[in-house]
Amino acid sequence: MNQFETQSSQPPRNCPWFPLPVLLVLVLFGSLAGVQAQATRTIAGILVNPQQEPIAQATVTVRTAQAEQQTTTDEKGRFYCQLPAEKATLIIEGKNLIRQERTFAPDEKTDALTIEVEPLISPVHDTIVIRGDTTEPTINRQDDTLYKQGFAARDDQLFFQFGSGINAGQHEGGGKSLEIRRFGFNLDHGGVGPGLLVRVDNFDQNQATQGHGQGYLGQLKSLSSELVESVQVLNGPFSAQYGNFSGLGVVQVSLKESLADTAFIRLQGGSFNTKRGFFAVSPKNGFLAYELARTDTPFHKPYERDNLTGSYKFDFQNNKSLAFKFNVGRNDFFSAGQIPTDLIASRQIARFGAIDGTEGGRVRTFNGSALFKKEFQDGASLKFDGLVARSLFDLYNNFTFFLENEQLGDQFNQHDSRLQQSANLQYLKPYKIGSHDALLTTGGGFLANQIFVTLNKSFKRDPYLNVTNVRAKIATFSEYVQNHFHFGRVHLDAGLRLDTFYFGVNDRNEPQFNSSTTATKAQPKFAIEYHPVERIPLGLYFNYGRGVTSQDARGVAQRPEGPKVATTDFYQTGFAYNKERFGLSATAFLIDQSQTQVYITDDNTIEFQGPSRSYGYEIKGSARLNRFLSFNASGTKVSNAFFKGTAPREYLSNAPSFTFNSNLILSGLGGFSGVVSYRHSNSYILDSVKTVVRASGLDVVDFKLAHKLSNRLELSMNIDNLLNKKFYEVQNFGESRVRSGAAAVERIHGTPGYPVAVTFGVTFRFGEK
Repeated sequence: MNQFETQSSQPPRNCPWFPLPVLLVLVLFGSLAGVQAQATRTIAGILVNPQQEPIAQATVTVRTAQAEQQTTTDEKGRFYCQLPAEKATLIIEGKNLIRQERTFAPDEKTDALTIEVEPLISPVHDTIVIRGDTTEPTINRQDDTLYKQGFAARDDQLFFQFGSGINAGQHEGGGKSLEIRRFGFNLDHGGVGPGLLVRVDNFDQNQATQGHGQGYLGQLKSLSSELVESVQVLNGPFSAQYGNFSGLGVVQVSLKESLADTAFIRLQGGSFNTKRGFFAVSPKNGFLAYELARTDTPFHKPYERDNLTGSYKFDFQNNKSLAFKFNVGRNDFFSAGQIPTDLIASRQIARFGAIDGTEGGRVRTFNGSALFKKEFQDGASLKFDGLVARSLFDLYNNFTFFLENEQLGDQFNQHDSRLQQSANLQYLKPYKIGSHDALLTTGGGFLANQIFVTLNKSFKRDPYLNVTNVRAKIATFSEYVQNHFHFGRVHLDAGLRLDTFYFGVNDRNEPQFNSSTTATKAQPKFAIEYHPVERIPLGLYFNYGRGVTSQDARGVAQRPEGPKVATTDFYQTGFAYNKERFGLSATAFLIDQSQTQVYITDDNTIEFQGPSRSYGYEIKGSARLNRFLSFNASGTKVSNAFFKGTAPREYLSNAPSFTFNSNLILSGLGGFSGVVSYRHSNSYILDSVKTVVRASGLDVVDFKLAHKLSNRLELSMNIDNLLNKKFYEVQNFGESRVRSGAAAVERIHGTPGYPVAVTFGVTFRFGEK
C-alpha cells in the first residue's frame, strides 16, 4: 500500500464523503451550462418592405458553422432564432420576395433587427385592381390614419393631404370639379397641359372631350372618404400601366374590399347648415354604403350630394377571385362663380356674395365593374377587368357677367351626356436571369366614350340659343410591357407603352367639321435605382418617362392640321432614405411638353399653344416621433416654367411656383386620433406676358380630432381653416362687366376659400370582424 492509498482509504472525520462527488458533478455541469449560455446569441427582429410595412409569411434561415434554424415571420413581420455565438448568415426568402443574405460577426448586436426586403412583385399588385408602380424615390409617409379615419371629407382635401406638390382649389365654390396645379402647370380640371391622371380602383376619373374641359374630374364627387383604403401618388409618367393624362403623374385611389365592422353609421353636422350621413353594412367580403351630404355653404348656395357604393368579392379554389363593384352618384349645386376680387376688396360685393346667383349644375353618374384575378403556383398572376359607366352633366357658368350681352348676361350651359366602356388585361411573371430576380409586366386596355356635347347660351338656367351640338366617339387602344430587373444593389426598370387614339366627330351645327381620324404615340420608360451600402437604407434614383395628353375631339376636327396628341418628357433624379421611424427624399425634375394646351372660351374647346418647359426640385420627409405622434411634410419648388422659343419670354401662368404641405398626426393615444394639416402656396402670375398681374397665395390650417369611447362609439370634430384666414381657392385674370351699363374692366376674378367651419360627428360601429 502506497501513501496515496493510505491517505485516501479513510475520509477525514466529520467530513461527509458522499456529497463531495455530487458537488463536483454539479459544479462541472453548472460550468458547462454557463459556457453554453455565454456561447449563444439571439437573432431576432422584423422584416419590412420599402414602405416600412411588415412582411408576413417570409422564410428566415440562420446558419452558423455548428447549427441552422429556420422560422417564418408572423403577421407583424417578426422572427426569432437562437444559435451559437459565432459568425452567422441570415437568408430571407418568400413568395415574390427578392432573396437576401446578410452576414453578422460574432460580437454584432442582432436581437432587435429591422431588415428591409425588396419585393419582386410590389404590394400594389397584390390587390385585384390593376395598378402600376415605379422605382422612383418614395418615403413611408406615416399617414395611414388620415384615410383610415376618413378625415379627408372633400375631394380637395384628398389631394393636399396625400399628394405632395399637388395644389387643388374648389372651382366656383360648389360641386364643380377641382382646378389642379402641379409642377408649374395649370391643368384646369385635370387634363389640360401634361395632365394628372386620377383613378379610383380601375376607373379613370379624367373625362376626355368633356363639356367643360379636357380631362374633367367631376366624378370624384361620388367618392366617400370612409371607403378609401390607400392613396398612391406617382410623380410622373414612369409606369407603363398608365397612359392618357399621366404626364405629371398618377393619383391611384384604392377602395376597401370590406369594412372592419359589419355595420357602420356616421352622422355629422356643423357650420353653414351642414349635414352628412354615412351608412354601411359589410359582410365578410364586401360592403354596401350610402352617403348623404347637404350644406348651404358660406355662399348661401345649396349643395346636395348622394352616393351609393357597393363591392363584393368571391374567392374560389386555385387562387382565383372575382369582384363586382358599383357606384351611383347625384350632385346638385348652386355656386357663386368667380367674383371680381377688386369689388370684394372695396366691399362693393360681399366676400361670399355673387353677381349671377344661378350658376351651378346637376350631375348624375353610374359605374359598374367586374374584376378577375388568378394567381399561379410560380408566382405569376393574371388580372382582367371590365367597366361600364354612364353620366349626365349640366353646368351653368358666367365668367364675364354682362360683357357680351348687357341685357340677359353671359351665362352659358354646358351639357355632357356620356357612355363609357373599358376593359383591361395584365399579366405579371417573376423569373430569373441567372441568379438574379426579374419581373415581367405586360398588358393592354381599351377605353371607349360615346358623348353628346352641347353649348348653349342661357338666362337663369334657361337655355335660349344653341352654339355647339356635337356627337363624338373617342377611343383609346393600349398595350404595354415593363420589366423590373434586380441585380443586387442595382435595380433597373424598362418599359414601353403604345396608345392609339380614335377621334370621331359628328357636328350638327357645322357639318364641315365632321371627321374621324387616329393618332398613335409610343411612350418609353426607364429607371435605375442604386443602393451604395447594403446596410444603409439609402437609394439613388434616375427616372425617365414619356406621357401623353390627347386633344379634345372637337379641336381635332376644327384644326386637323394641328397635333392630336401632346407628349410630356419627364426627367427625375434624386435619393430616398427610409428607416422604420424616419424617411427623407429629395429629387430634381425637368419636364418638357411638346405642345401645351390652352382653353378657348369662344367654342369651349382646347387647343395647343406651343412647347413648354418646367424644372425645379422637391423634398419630402416623415418621422414617427413616438408611439402616438408622426409627422410628414413635402415642398415643391418650381425654379422656372415657360413657353420655349418665345422672345420676350412668356411664362406658364396660373400655377404657384412653391407649394408646401405638412401633417402632424396623432393615433392610438387613449382612444384619440387626429391630424393638424397645413398647406401653403406662394403668389403666382396670372398672365404669361403681364407678369405683374399676380394671384395671392394662401396659408391654411385644418384640424381634425376623433375619440374612440368604445369599440362601438366614436366622437369627432373637424375644424376647417382653423385660423380663419382669408384666401382664394382659384384666381383668374380676364375682362368682365359686372352690370349693364358698367365699363368693361380687365381684372382678377377669384373663388373665396371657406372661412372657419366646424363639424361635429358621431360614429357607431357594430359587429367588429
